[in-house]
Amino acid sequence: MKNVPQRRRRSRSPGQIMITDDSVGHVAKIVRDHGIRRRGSLAVAAVGTVAALTVVLARRRLGGLRVERGLAAIRLAARGGARYASNAPRLFASAGEHRERLRNDLALQTAEDVAATLGTMKGVLMKIGQMASYVDDSLSPSVRRTLSRLQDSVPPMSAELAALVVEEELGLPPERAFARWDPQPIAAASIGQVHRAITHDGRAVAVKVQYPGIAETMAADLANVSLLRRMLKVTAPSQDVDALIAELRDRVLEELDYRREAGNQRLLAAYFQGHPTVHIPAIIDELSARRVVTSDLADGARFGELTGWSQEERDLAAETIYRFVFRSLYEVHAFNGDPHPGNYLFHGGGRVTFLDFGLVKHFTQPELLPLMQMARNLCVDNDPEAFRRSLEDAGFLRPQAPLSTDTVVDHLAVFYQTIRNPGRLTITSGYSSAVVRRFFDVRSPIAEYMSIPRSYVILQRINLGLFALLGELTATANWRAIAEEIWPFVQGPASTPLGEAEAAWRAGRRPAPPAVRHG
Repeated sequence: MKNVPQRRRRSRSPGQIMITDDSVGHVAKIVRDHGIRRRGSLAVAAVGTVAALTVVLARRRLGGLRVERGLAAIRLAARGGARYASNAPRLFASAGEHRERLRNDLALQTAEDVAATLGTMKGVLMKIGQMASYVDDSLSPSVRRTLSRLQDSVPPMSAELAALVVEEELGLPPERAFARWDPQPIAAASIGQVHRAITHDGRAVAVKVQYPGIAETMAADLANVSLLRRMLKVTAPSQDVDALIAELRDRVLEELDYRREAGNQRLLAAYFQGHPTVHIPAIIDELSARRVVTSDLADGARFGELTGWSQEERDLAAETIYRFVFRSLYEVHAFNGDPHPGNYLFHGGGRVTFLDFGLVKHFTQPELLPLMQMARNLCVDNDPEAFRRSLEDAGFLRPQAPLSTDTVVDHLAVFYQTIRNPGRLTITSGYSSAVVRRFFDVRSPIAEYMSIPRSYVILQRINLGLFALLGELTATANWRAIAEEIWPFVQGPASTPLGEAEAAWRAGRRPAPPAVRHG
């Protein structure tokens, strides 16, 4: 008889969860079989996936320097898998409202577990939880509120550790580097926390301090991706998974060098200087280093507060975010790939402060050209065949795929829905969820022929991040008219009061760039 490999198990005492591959496999099965097709199951799948992915990134680290971290991740996913497995008979035997209540209860229990565990683990695993907190409206408000703690309110490191990092990076303890230093952080997130301080020349500043050891932790997380590779193969069967993982690794590891973040922030602050509604805090160079970055302190309302403001205020804030994203992309050739709600402060009248520029992707003009061609082909010229050729040229669609052009356009139209036709349109959380489901729809007729070129991986956060935020705000605007203002191949007239203010700013800061011609 052949030797049959045994599943890894740990002995348990009464009431202790047994950790097996089956626990994780059950969550993966929920994601594969139910997470895309049925809205109710998506809530279960989304939170369950967060738990499952912790094992993907941490399970092979046992025996290394981060044994406790690996075990915590495995236990988290095992608890989630066991929770869903033990309740599966009740789920399938229930119907209607009772089934939905049961699903939500399970998701909320797992969300509490995820928030508590990942909040202490930080790093890549916590970033997964941050994204789950806002990308899909099928999660109930209570579940999303629970996961939203991962955006800026996780357990901080001790005051002593923060002071040690500051001294190592700036050469002085914080009490001497600054005229005044608040040892209690005002925010704590995935790779660092923020302290208030006053400089010796009286400037109020925010000092972001990186967690000690987080670079080692994230590098190890990203090195152990065998299961992540398999999971991505399920959700993106035609994707070059190794290229995708390599791009994600490069971008995430760049975040660990705060000097790079400071450079990104300086670049965008210089471009948007004097903008009527976009504010980016200035960097204090002499008080910044590899693991410490200091910028002007900004106060304002958080995203959760904004959702309680009037619809008019929410629309103005949404328009500013939209303009910032696409002005950055088309004119600075840069995209901030971390658009989660914790990275904004709101001041009313459409004024928004943008924070955290660690995950910024820079594009060359040749990389941007296919994106502009696709938008022009489909939305301006209404030329489906040219749109298909642009998809093929950019590497999104396999050439000569056995698909009709109508099928290709029908599948991808949802991503262009806000800008294909003029007129006011409301972006709802239902629309943003439809975008997410379409993005991960492995059953679609074109899934096996589509892939995301490495250069554009981070840009997909427009689909998986930006529209989720706008959907949370139920933002209404003539998005097509705003896009025409920004598109280099159109350069349309101002279409809103914010657009008029922006046009005046652009006219005063420099000559308008020449239109980009294609074809």
